[in-house]
This record gives sequence, C-alpha cells and structure tokens, in this order.
Amino acid sequence: MPRPDRSHSSRRDFLKASSAALVGSALAEIGCSSRPAAAMAGAMLVHSGVAGPIKVGLLGCGGRGTGAAKNALMADPGVELVAVGDLFADMAQNCVVSLKGDAECGARVKITPETTFVGLDAYKGVIAASDVVLLCTTPAFRPLHLRACVEARKHTFVEKPVAVDGPGLRSVLESCRLAREKRLHVVSGLCYRYERKKIATVERIQGGALGEILALQCTYNTGFLWHRGRQPEWTDMQWQLRNWLYFAWLSGDHVAEQHIHSLDKIAWAMKDEYPIHCVSSGGRACRTDPKFGDVFDHFNTVYEWKNGVRLFSSCRQWGGAASDVSDFVFGTRGKANIQAHAIWGEQPWRWDDQWKGRKSEEIPPDDMYQNEHDAFFAALRKGDVINNGNYMCGSTLMAIMARMSAYSGQQVTWDQALNSPDSLGPDLATITFDTPPPEPRLAVPGVTKIA
Repeated sequence: MPRPDRSHSSRRDFLKASSAALVGSALAEIGCSSRPAAAMAGAMLVHSGVAGPIKVGLLGCGGRGTGAAKNALMADPGVELVAVGDLFADMAQNCVVSLKGDAECGARVKITPETTFVGLDAYKGVIAASDVVLLCTTPAFRPLHLRACVEARKHTFVEKPVAVDGPGLRSVLESCRLAREKRLHVVSGLCYRYERKKIATVERIQGGALGEILALQCTYNTGFLWHRGRQPEWTDMQWQLRNWLYFAWLSGDHVAEQHIHSLDKIAWAMKDEYPIHCVSSGGRACRTDPKFGDVFDHFNTVYEWKNGVRLFSSCRQWGGAASDVSDFVFGTRGKANIQAHAIWGEQPWRWDDQWKGRKSEEIPPDDMYQNEHDAFFAALRKGDVINNGNYMCGSTLMAIMARMSAYSGQQVTWDQALNSPDSLGPDLATITFDTPPPEPRLAVPGVTKIA
C-alpha cells in the first residue's frame, strides 16, 4: 500500500474541505453536494468531454462488481467492458460469462483471455487497459487500487467503504486530492445519494422542513450473509480473501462494509458535518463459530456532534431475527424517515403521494445503482468532473470510529480515528497467497488497545 501521509489531520481541516465544496470557486474541492446530478450540470470542474468508445475495466468480479459493470454498460451505448480482474480465476470467469450472456449489453463485453487478469497484481493489467476503472474489490484493497488509478490518470468508480483503518483512509483522502488536481472523476458507490427519492427527502430536511434537528437514529438489522467455506487446496491467505466479510483487516467489519449506507444518509442529512466523537458497544451473539473470523455480529453506537445532537446507531447480522433498515431525523417541527421517503409534522410529505393513481409504467425508474453510473458517464461525455471523495471518506471514517470504539470499549474522537497509526493488515502491495494472514483475534472491549 502506498505510504499514507502521516501529517496530523483534524476534523476542522476535513470539514473545511467539505464546506468549501459548496460555494464559489471552491467547488474545485472534493464534491459533497446533496444533488449529484444538479451539481454536474454546472458546478463542477470542466474539461473537454469524452467522444467515442469509453473503455471500462472492472476490478473485483463478485456480485456487486458484476452489477456495477452492467450499470456502466447500460449508462452509455459507447461503453465497452475491455478488461476484468479478480484475485481468483473462477470469479473472473463467472463474471465474464454472465455479462457476455446478457441480452441487453453482452455485445459490448470485449473481454478476451489476454484482458482477463487474475491474482494480486491483476489491478495493474486492468488499469493499463482501461479509461475508467470500477473498483469493486475487497475494501482493504481500495487505497492501493485507487492510488494506482489516479497515478495512471484513470477515472474511477469506487465502491464503499473506501478503507478499513486510519492509514488507508488518509491514503484515499490524498488520492482524492490528487484526482482533483488531475481533473479525474471519483464517483462513490454510496448509491443512496443518487436516488431521486432520497435526494428529494434530504433536500427537505436540509431546507428546514423539520426545524432544528434534535436527534438522529439509524438502524441496519439484517440476517446472515454468504460464507464460501474452505477448500483443502486454499492457503490461509486465500481462505481469508475468499471469505473477506469475516476478517476485520479486509472488510473493516460490517459496521463499515454494510452499515456505512445508514451512516452516510445521516451525514448527508447533517449537510456533511461530522460528529466529534462516538462511544460504541458490540460483540458476537450468533456468529460464534471460528469460521466467522474476528468480526462482530452487532454494534450499537452513539455519535455526538459539536452542538450536542446525538445519533443512535445500531446494526446487526443475525439469522432468524427481526430486520429493519431505517433512518430517522427528529426536529422541532417534525420527523423524517429517509429510507421511507416520508416526513411527518408541520410540513408532511411522502414521495409516493405524487404517484397515487398512476400506472407503474408511468412512474419514472429510480434505480440508484443505475443512476450513479448514468450521472458518471453523462459527466464524462459533457466534460464535467464528479469527485465524491469527501463524503465517501467522511462516512467511512464514521464507521471506522465505531469499530475502534466497540473493539476497545473507549470513546473515540473523529481526529483520533483520522490520525490513528493502526493498520489492521499487512502491506497489500507486497503480500502473496502464501503470506501468513493476520491471525483472527476477537477484540475484547476494555482490553483491546487502540492508538
């Protein structure tokens, strides 16, 4: 991994970049607009638009990566998928077969054996072959891969989370700064910000429909996720990489890998001003088998902003238990559920009300995954530049704070998480499949130390 900038960073500096992105010439800063499509129309940096075919490469060929590749192909008839890369050959091959067989876009999948890259260095071949790279790998690799893309002057789509620890996060922040200088796109996989229903809801919250915000609550309670087991021919490193969800050094734990969507919606409603500290608890109640590595299966976190507003955040992955995905904002004039696109109080509103009595075919599509790629490739054609770096880093850091606090049992500040020297894993630029991976060690609150 490229060595991150070790200089001290502060919440004030981070928020300065965020605030500057909203006005005047400072729109050249990392973008954090609550209206990505509107921002593209005239507020972003301008360079000559792209004509002709756009060569796209995919890194990370799992379900999300395969879906992102199709979204890119559907976004623009001139997009060609020219390269794929994955740690494992079977993942790459399954992805190519799926996309080539797609009736809507398969004809523009130009993958050959020579442009199918496998292994820990696969990213190098994909980057060299492409104009645009979709970064959909295991989260721990995001800092390494994004830096390589920026240095090669490639536009990127960056899935969430963008890092698993402080050093990785600082590396991504620096890559986003370099991308601004080079006028390169950095489009975030925090897809809710591109969903029109969510944009309309958050606009009303930010516009004062709830009055003064008093408290916040978000929940992401789901069931068990996939597990790929273990084959005798796999090394310990390959086993962990195949089952990356369950190893904190690869995923950042599920508070980062999944719950980040909830945290991002709350940060968005708060105009991308971030909390000053948090206290979290968590552990393993259901996923206790050693095959589940060292991640927790539940977190409960209280974040606090400088004005005293608190966010009560919870997430869990328990099989057979009640599920809930919701995001509430409570104010002096009402309350909102962002996930349900509804406001109650003095200015009641529901997104669905405008479509009452309409036939389904009369309701415009609002696929957030497709929307973000439509915006990305439209901007490439037009000559605008999107850089979502600030909010994708901010929401990732909120998740890192919660993990650090739950693992240690201590309060963790924003600046502490941002400047933490703790790397969860090895240097990913130098590992091999035979490198011994970090030994899974379950954190013990009150005992586990953080820097």
